[in-house]
Amino acid sequence: MSIIFGPVNSRRFGLSLGIDLSPSQKSCTFDCLYCELEPAKPVDTIINPPSVEEVIKETQKALKEFPDVDVITITANGEPTLYPHLDELVDELGKIKKDKKLLILSNASRIDEPAIQQTLRKFDIVKLSLDSANQKTFKKIDRPLKGINVDNIIKGMIGFRKIYTGFLVIEILVVKGINDKPQEFEALNEVLQQIKPDRIDIGTIDRPPAYKVEPVSYEKLFELSKKIKNLPVTIVSRKKEKKYHLHLNKQELIELLAHRPLTQEDVDTLFDQTTKNLVNELLQTHQLQEKKVGNVTFLEIIQKK
Repeated sequence: MSIIFGPVNSRRFGLSLGIDLSPSQKSCTFDCLYCELEPAKPVDTIINPPSVEEVIKETQKALKEFPDVDVITITANGEPTLYPHLDELVDELGKIKKDKKLLILSNASRIDEPAIQQTLRKFDIVKLSLDSANQKTFKKIDRPLKGINVDNIIKGMIGFRKIYTGFLVIEILVVKGINDKPQEFEALNEVLQQIKPDRIDIGTIDRPPAYKVEPVSYEKLFELSKKIKNLPVTIVSRKKEKKYHLHLNKQELIELLAHRPLTQEDVDTLFDQTTKNLVNELLQTHQLQEKKVGNVTFLEIIQKK
């Protein structure tokens, strides 16, 4: 599996080049119900992580091919703060990123650790997840590694905000019947007032989930969002995306789809006609399949058994 994937048209961050720090397997402190990766027992290490040198070499190569990306996104098949050389990697990326923003997508499970806070300070954008402020609900939806407590995560977020001068985003993902009650968002509002993020993104399941859980409606998200007072809130939507005309070869397309299922709208928004033809070819040769999640149909790679 490739370290680099994309570019992806992120609904929230622009054209994004992804760096996967756990390319060979899922490595995460959570096993979230809604995860687009296969279910896996939570862990606190990444086995056989790529070296900093490998990551930088692949990133430099990708930036030459795709010079117009807006952000370089640190992610993982799981949790990127488990990468043992993250601090060194951020420093090295800072030397080659030029005008690109550095973004990390984290589940916030280690945000209460001072060393992690110091590393995350170096990012232009930090996106942290907080699906519930209640430990019981948190455990049910995020299925964390034993010993991880949401109160410690919240305290860590509050402390991090005090030292972080970049753009802080808190993401809340709503699952039907679990964290979609008004009192959940009233509790979240209380802690968000203390965290003071630059933006709060509220969304729901829109990719094939690990477990049999369902999304909520846009209308439900809108009602819940009203519980968050005097803070910038966006409801994550696929609307209003500008058109790109990216050209990917077959292998690059397969690598992208292996990391992230795309909707037909994603395909129409992202790719030039040649790449769209490749998508159709993958469908016709049964390397790609359609999967419906709620009212949205995704295209995903058929994994070989």
